[in-house]
Amino acid sequence: MAKDSKTETILEFHFVSKEPINKGWSCDKKYCVTTADGVKYLLRVTPKEKSANRAEMFRLQQQVANLGVSICKPVAFGNCDEDVYNVQTWVDGEDAEEIIPQLNNTEQYSYGLEAGKILKVIHSIPAPENLPDWEQRFNEKIDRKIKMYNENPIKFDGAEHIMRYIKSNRHLLANRPQSYQHGDYHICNMMIEKNKLVIIDFDRYDFGDPWEEFNRIVWCTQISPIFASGIIDGYFNNQVPFEFWNLLALYISSNTLSSIPWAIPFGEIEVNTMLNQAKDVLSWYNNMQNPVPNWYNSK
Repeated sequence: MAKDSKTETILEFHFVSKEPINKGWSCDKKYCVTTADGVKYLLRVTPKEKSANRAEMFRLQQQVANLGVSICKPVAFGNCDEDVYNVQTWVDGEDAEEIIPQLNNTEQYSYGLEAGKILKVIHSIPAPENLPDWEQRFNEKIDRKIKMYNENPIKFDGAEHIMRYIKSNRHLLANRPQSYQHGDYHICNMMIEKNKLVIIDFDRYDFGDPWEEFNRIVWCTQISPIFASGIIDGYFNNQVPFEFWNLLALYISSNTLSSIPWAIPFGEIEVNTMLNQAKDVLSWYNNMQNPVPNWYNSK
């Protein structure tokens, strides 16, 4: 990056190496940086127009870290030329999506329990008091997603079942609480470091119904249904309310509709991934007739 020397001076870290990280969907430029005394950090550099978002992300990530959960901890934040930077602790581990499927069932479930308990702590951070009502907010989001799907030339078999389920269950959004959300909570944003689960990538944080956060569990399920089951059991301490299943099916239905038009700019491979995921969702829920997905298996 052309700004390397300036960035290092402004950061007041004396980096002796900086290796780019070309993973993930974020607009940030990410680097593994190493100081003269051998300490590694994650450096994220974000365009200036997202500076307010990243400042808030840093502040909220500090709150999460102060709650004692295992995450990539925020270290420093500031400006560098036309961008903003964010330094976080380096997680010297391996991707959970690669490690967990290789473990035995008990170990997979145990990591799922841990992920669920961590998520419960994350959701203890309250949302701002001035947020609009959740029912209004999410119904507007549903309307946008239905419009996106209807205007999209690529369709999938069974979409009518999802549309029907959404129409019949919008009322479940009434009187839902709101909290801080990680925003992209699934196995691909987790790592295993010294046999401990570490949560990373908080850049899609949001505020909303804490149960909506489970809408990304489809990614966990496709990699390890046992791990996904553990997340739910850990979050609810093995006492899952039936209302949760009905709402989760609504949130997953909404996401499934918009996933196809979202994928189109990224090419045929991503479109096919989402079409296959839609097929999986319809299978898990028996064409949206059973709100408890067939992959769920409580220990």
